[in-house]
Amino acid sequence: MSSEQPAPGAVPGETGRRDRKARRTREALAAAALRLTLEHGLAALAVEDVTDAADVSRRTFSRHFGSREDAVLDCLRADFARINEALAARPAAETPVAAYRAAVAAWLHDPDPEHPAWHRRPGMRDLFVLIDEEPALTAAFRRISVAEEERSIRLVAARLGLHPETDLRPAVAVGLGVAALHAATRTWVRDPAGDLPTLLDRAFDLAAAEPPH
Repeated sequence: MSSEQPAPGAVPGETGRRDRKARRTREALAAAALRLTLEHGLAALAVEDVTDAADVSRRTFSRHFGSREDAVLDCLRADFARINEALAARPAAETPVAAYRAAVAAWLHDPDPEHPAWHRRPGMRDLFVLIDEEPALTAAFRRISVAEEERSIRLVAARLGLHPETDLRPAVAVGLGVAALHAATRTWVRDPAGDLPTLLDRAFDLAAAEPPH
């Protein structure tokens, strides 16, 4: 919770309302960018198409996103952020990899209908295919993934009382969890019969197993 005090003369609740409105605007822009990209392809997507669909100005778009690719992939950034929120709430007694696995499971099985996991969200397989095919989306996805992975490392380091810049253990633990998530997702995207929860369980089991000799 922020310790910042309201600005002098601020109306109680005004900041909260502004934040909710900004979040809804960002989500509307991201949803429009994703829908238009899945329908017409990234090459056909213009920022003006997104702002028209969301009924906002180009200036408003620029307040939320630095590029059209960032808008298209904002749903994934939000998913990684939810995983990190769940990670921050895990019991301190859990090992880092177990905590990351539990955080992914919490996101995966979250019943919130507005933010379903990938296997319950239409178009997600197609989005990951586009990420592989479109260099601009590949680069944006990499940037988003790295930023959230760095946050995961800081969270794990804090759990262990370690310095994330000088101790390998937080990065290695998070790397195992992230590798399991990405490996399961990759297989799910390429196998139409694949079940993402089952694949994630298998991937995390493998990550926890002894490496082959």
